[in-house]
Amino acid sequence: MAKGPEKNTKNKALHTKLLNRKKAKLQDEKKEKALRLKALVAKMNQQKNIEESDAR
Repeated sequence: MAKGPEKNTKNKALHTKLLNRKKAKLQDEKKEKALRLKALVAKMNQQKNIEESDAR
């Protein structure tokens, strides 16, 4: 029985590796962005509380 062409597992593995690296990078960026936003919101709330206490 004749075999078909060999499967290109080397390039497929490299491609998967690159895609996984890209996904991990995007997840890290998303987490960093969320942390920055969280810190900014906390800072703004703190300033708001200080201004309210000064107004009283």
